Amino acid sequence: MSAIQRNMSLTGEPPKSINTLQKIATLIGLSGLVIILLAGFNLEFPNKPLWLWVALFAITAGIVLFAKGAYANKHEGIKNDGIWFKSITSRGYLAWVTGILLTSFYIVLYFFPQFLGLNEKGDNTGIISFFDPLSKMLSGNPASQWFVYGTLYTVAIFSFGIKFIWKYRNNRYEKIRTISVMFFQTAFAFLIPEFMARMNSDSFNLPYYDLKNIWPLNYYNFEQYRVDSFISSGDVGIGLLIFGVISIFVITPILTYKYGKRWYCSWVCGCGGLAETAGDSFRQLSDKSESAWKIERWVIHSVLVFVVVMTTAVISTYLGYDSEKYWLTKDIFLIGVAVFLTVLFAGIWFFKREELKKDARYGAIGYLVIILALMGMHFTTGKTLFLFEAETLRQSYGFLIGAIFSGVIGTGFYPIFGSRVWCRFGCPMAAVLGMQQRLFSKFRITTNGGQCISCGNCSTYCEMGIDVRAYAQKGENIVRSSCVGCGICSAVCPRGVLKLENGPLEGRIKGNDILLGNDVNLMEYVNN
Repeated sequence: MSAIQRNMSLTGEPPKSINTLQKIATLIGLSGLVIILLAGFNLEFPNKPLWLWVALFAITAGIVLFAKGAYANKHEGIKNDGIWFKSITSRGYLAWVTGILLTSFYIVLYFFPQFLGLNEKGDNTGIISFFDPLSKMLSGNPASQWFVYGTLYTVAIFSFGIKFIWKYRNNRYEKIRTISVMFFQTAFAFLIPEFMARMNSDSFNLPYYDLKNIWPLNYYNFEQYRVDSFISSGDVGIGLLIFGVISIFVITPILTYKYGKRWYCSWVCGCGGLAETAGDSFRQLSDKSESAWKIERWVIHSVLVFVVVMTTAVISTYLGYDSEKYWLTKDIFLIGVAVFLTVLFAGIWFFKREELKKDARYGAIGYLVIILALMGMHFTTGKTLFLFEAETLRQSYGFLIGAIFSGVIGTGFYPIFGSRVWCRFGCPMAAVLGMQQRLFSKFRITTNGGQCISCGNCSTYCEMGIDVRAYAQKGENIVRSSCVGCGICSAVCPRGVLKLENGPLEGRIKGNDILLGNDVNLMEYVNN
């Protein structure tokens, strides 16, 4: 018989010490980590595959059992659970220790994989060698640091996904969404690429391809070596290359129009999947200040411009000038990019100008002028396109954005900055989908301001730093580029004020503040 909860307060009580089941779960989970750490010291296990499975199972079981101990005897519904009293979830000592450890792991993973046992000239050792049996079983190849990372990443999303489902078990939307990210990470990001690698031979070679990753998130997809690999793989490779292009210009806009960016950021993306599952305990740490919002807009769109410039430069390097041999010459490509960007900007300016903030208008004009001016200098003076060699741009982007921002900072510092730092400030895919969502998507979060009691749960738990309560108090629809449609604001609202909806484009963005909830007649009176 479950215990009766007599405390009906929204914030709950300060956290008590963990119960017996959670202590057992902690011991089991830590035992799995200890086995992997021992492998890092080159301890020779008598049956390596068995011990690997024991370690992975122990980590998963420990997390799941800990979640059961935390939520099994509680009523359905979301409560604060004393997050601001816990060191790990309130930027306390444990949070900083965890952040430093995670950041150190990412630094070693990206820049010093030899410390994990990677040996490109011989057999692997250490942790990477420990994962060799699983890698050989799936792809037929020895493990790499990326296989180790992919395995642990998938285990984290799967196990913390079960924890998330248990916590939000009263909410059908959250359960289905979490099952979706668990499926796409396990199947599309982890298993299918490994199976594709097993198909490779001397006459057939496919690049490692996470089918759910779309440019500009997979900024490397149109580099020379990958394009050559696609072409050399025959019809299958050409099909994958075409699928990548269609994903950018057809699939993504259609799905974003119908469902908003949530179809990708909260249902498919692996980065979002880890943030929603393993990072759920840190979502309240996102910066809600107006200054953070302004920095977010400039930084994320600067990253998008960076990846557009870099990709344009890279593709242009393997295009020739001889129009008799190729219909797509370097000049035609660059002119095509310039025309496309100009037409896109002109269309947004003409049809959606009023929906852009003043700084967004000025920023868009500035970036467009700079890009076109650099292209013009290239044609008129013969200077290097964008003033830097394409390889320099690619390496700079890969180091600064692909490694430091998305990995070391974006994931390593969950306990300090919150779980969506990368998605909010750095992800170029989120920037593209955000613009589409803001300008022509049918998705919005509707509010019933008359029912809002200003408890602040919605703003507290918004991992994207949106002050949801400010919209709810006015009864104003929430249409923000950064919103990933996770639905947690709606899930934690005790009054049912917030609803995730798809509707007509007319009237989705209301500029006026509506007084006294949804009393539209009173607002008309004030305006008059």
